[in-house]
Amino acid sequence: MIKIIGAVFIVAATTWIGFEFANKLRERPRQLRLMRAALQSLEAEIMYGHTPLAEAAERLAKQIPKPLCFLFEGFSQQLEQGEKTVREAWLSSLEHVWKRAAMKRAEYEILQQFGETLGQHDRESQQKHIRLCLTHLEREEGEAKESQLRSEKMIRSLGVLSGLLIVILLL
Repeated sequence: MIKIIGAVFIVAATTWIGFEFANKLRERPRQLRLMRAALQSLEAEIMYGHTPLAEAAERLAKQIPKPLCFLFEGFSQQLEQGEKTVREAWLSSLEHVWKRAAMKRAEYEILQQFGETLGQHDRESQQKHIRLCLTHLEREEGEAKESQLRSEKMIRSLGVLSGLLIVILLL
């Protein structure tokens, strides 16, 4: 009886791990889509609303879901405090949120490069940098969707099957 209970726990644990990895794969394209929408909103705030960067980031933080809202919330707060430059505030906020995000290193590099140019140019140049970042994120989103379609079901199955393998080996 104890062996059966142990076997059920092992299979349940490995299945849960497989589903968690699959959820991360599913979450990545969604977060990239949200980040692109947020940057498009930021572009509109800068170009047409003539909104200061801190205020625009604060508005964005209220519009997008977690964990990406924390990026813009932290960015806005750091800008309002005035202790850091725009670049430093963006990079600090990006590092803080990155642990919770499902995105990969390539997206981090794209957003880091975007942060290097943020607030350093006139509105037209800033718009070009935002559009460049959007193009890169769109490419990464396409790759993320392909990866999700290719691997999500396999990873879930692998979780279940690895649990069954462990149980068979232990019995």
